[in-house]
Amino acid sequence: MRGWSHEEVNQVLAGERAVRVVAEHQGEHESQWAAIVSIAAKFGCSAETLRKWVRQHERDSGQREGTTTAEQQRIKDLEREVRELRQANEILRKAMCVFAQAELDRPIKR
Repeated sequence: MRGWSHEEVNQVLAGERAVRVVAEHQGEHESQWAAIVSIAAKFGCSAETLRKWVRQHERDSGQREGTTTAEQQRIKDLEREVRELRQANEILRKAMCVFAQAELDRPIKR
């Protein structure tokens, strides 16, 4: 896994801060969406992006039903493992066929 650049780290931190600001100030707006629109402009991201971050934070903190970030990562890891195991099985299947054919082609000893 590669390391994160300073820019990526700053983007993540800004996103986390923006989500916190939405939670802290949504009572000052007519709706959560109004707070998101207002705050997104100040953080230089789209309202839809910030809305997605807020929803994911709500799932991660148990305030909303859905797949948490940790669960998404676990699913991704398991899917990768399944893919690798299928590839390994295919290699073994092909090797087995090669050895079986070699065994059939071998002259019979009498």
